Amino acid sequence: MRPPVEPAIAPPGTGDFRSAGGVSADGWRADQAGERLVPTHCCFCGVQCGMYLRVDRRGKVFGLEPRNHDINRMRLCPKGINAYQQVNHPDRLTAPLVRRTRDEPFREASWEEALDLIVEEIRRVQQAYGADAFGVLGGASLFTEKTYLVGKFARVALKTRHVDYNGRLCMVSAATANKLAFGIDRAGNPFSDMLLSDCLLFAGANVGECFPVMTQYVWAGRDRGAKVIVVDPRETPVARTADLHVRVRPGTDAAFFNAVLHVVIREGLTDDAYLAAHATGWNEVERTVRDYPPERAAEICGVSVAEIELTARWFGGAQRAMAWHARGIEHHSQGVDNCLSIINLCVATGNLGRPGAGYGTLTGQGNGQGGREHGQKSDLLPGGRSILDPEHRRQICRIWGVAESELPTAGTSMVEMVHQMRRGELRGLLGICNNPFVSLPDLRAVREGYDSLDFHVQLDFFLSETAANAHVVLPVTVWAEDEGVMANAEARVVKHNKAQEPPPGVRTDTWVLCELARRLGVGDKFAFDGSREVFDELRAATAGTVIDYSGITYERLEETGGLAWPCPAPDHPGTPRLFEDGRTYHPDGKAHLQAVEWRPPADPYSDQFPLSLTTGRTVAHFLSGNQTRRLGGLVEQTPRPWVELHPAHGFRTGEPVRVVTRRGSAVFPALVLESIRPDTVFVPYHWPVPTAANELTIDALDPRSKIPEYKVCAARVEAAGEADEVPGPPVVRGGGGFGGSEHRRGGFE
Repeated sequence: MRPPVEPAIAPPGTGDFRSAGGVSADGWRADQAGERLVPTHCCFCGVQCGMYLRVDRRGKVFGLEPRNHDINRMRLCPKGINAYQQVNHPDRLTAPLVRRTRDEPFREASWEEALDLIVEEIRRVQQAYGADAFGVLGGASLFTEKTYLVGKFARVALKTRHVDYNGRLCMVSAATANKLAFGIDRAGNPFSDMLLSDCLLFAGANVGECFPVMTQYVWAGRDRGAKVIVVDPRETPVARTADLHVRVRPGTDAAFFNAVLHVVIREGLTDDAYLAAHATGWNEVERTVRDYPPERAAEICGVSVAEIELTARWFGGAQRAMAWHARGIEHHSQGVDNCLSIINLCVATGNLGRPGAGYGTLTGQGNGQGGREHGQKSDLLPGGRSILDPEHRRQICRIWGVAESELPTAGTSMVEMVHQMRRGELRGLLGICNNPFVSLPDLRAVREGYDSLDFHVQLDFFLSETAANAHVVLPVTVWAEDEGVMANAEARVVKHNKAQEPPPGVRTDTWVLCELARRLGVGDKFAFDGSREVFDELRAATAGTVIDYSGITYERLEETGGLAWPCPAPDHPGTPRLFEDGRTYHPDGKAHLQAVEWRPPADPYSDQFPLSLTTGRTVAHFLSGNQTRRLGGLVEQTPRPWVELHPAHGFRTGEPVRVVTRRGSAVFPALVLESIRPDTVFVPYHWPVPTAANELTIDALDPRSKIPEYKVCAARVEAAGEADEVPGPPVVRGGGGFGGSEHRRGGFE
């Protein structure tokens, strides 16, 4: 029996916690006979918090404990705490579902029947329309080994150029900018460098909700004296505690950062010696930003001249400053330019490659970094090689044992593939770990594209909105039922461990791709028993590249808690901080600065559409919500989407408000706050129609990264009768009969 808690020394609520059977944080232990704790990492965002999964004597995951991993140090966010509930969730798919047409209901089938049908349809489509008529879409929440297999399967087994992944909706603007400027695609500094910085700038990065555990680094840096600047149209949780919050108008980031650099130059805060020794393109950048005095940018961005000047003085005047950004500046038709404008600021002030001084991009998905490195992106081969580079093609063909003439060329992006479906250029699709029926912009066009496919197979562990529209659905494992690696937002490769066996009837994605390859006649190229064998080939395939994993082994990851690439040898310590010697990964070793001109968003404003609609995530949900909309605690915390808007529009919190764009409309309850710009409204995007934010968004793309412009489109708001009802996530109807699928209402009555 525990002694009573002394009220004078115990925090409020501790007595209730203990009396209810709670255990203090210093007393975590396995308290059931036969229970074991499996060390692993969270399946959700790019922080990749460490955790232990609790496994009972029957071998089933039933809970979790915090893990004192140096990424998160015992901390977990609401999604992390609830992540384990997916593993043995009653909605799990446990048998293949098939139908010949979408008019038919699904029925349960054997794996043999389902795989035979898939191979039959692949051959039919490709014989009738060519190899490129069948495409593959992967995902950035897959283990890196599986992303490697997705790219190899598409190009070797299907021989199609059409392969891409849902990270196209996430990190590609930052990736393109990083490669243009530095010749490498990753953040330059570890999270821990925030503790050493004098100024921390966050642009379009809602750290408190999208990367909650990372907040500890922000606050620790602030507590050590760093100034914190947030550039965001909304008052995010971190913005509330920032020293300066600049509420820029959506779609004006490049103008803002050009003006900040203009002031840095004007006030003599550039590091001229660093620029002379380590950068090219500075003269053109300097000429360009002369045209962005703070007065002009203040008018474009809807902020004050004083805010622009203070940002410049704090960042440029700091001995060590860091800039981090996320989707808020990347989800634009000039997302690459937005990222480059921040890179220009960092390099111009000499803030690169030093403890507490640098530049970072925050990945949204758990493997947003690793997911784009090794071949499932349409223009890349393993190790970040370009599929258009003849030498890179020769290298991979030697490793894969295929003729160079058989390796397809570059494909198109995920959004472009949807339009190819609509035009009949893509007739078949295999999708893994993605849910475009919620996550892609302009959902009416997305539905038209998918409905035009002759054949569609989807791999998933829950029946997503996209899977519910497929011809075949294959049940695959969740993250706790397999092993593999992910690379977090620091480019630290971490190891996920298998905690339980998959349910009967469920297979790993690796097994499915290898078995399909065998049936397509190239099984010798996919002779993998599991993730370890795939990782060994991946390591060999990346040796000597910028993204070098060759020195990383599962054993080293277990011993160290993670290694940042490049890691070219078994005794190499990894590279947590880039550019420490002043050299980038371009052949000349210099940062290649790019002059940036601001241009307006793609969707024009008018009297009919005078406002900016912007979209984003909430702390309780993740991406398309196919996982989190099934977990009771998260649904209770955030049961539905809303529209966040300023009191100037005349609504009260809870009143139904219709948000209208050129693509459609939806009705949400209002959340009225003075902390958002009066000319801007915000809707979270985790839900399907009729409450889908992406029914409203525009599919305009950045010309280089091909990322959609989720963060700004023209809109209006108007009074409505009642808010649209939130559909529940799809489930297979009949509890085993598999007569079809239905949407069950989510939330709590």
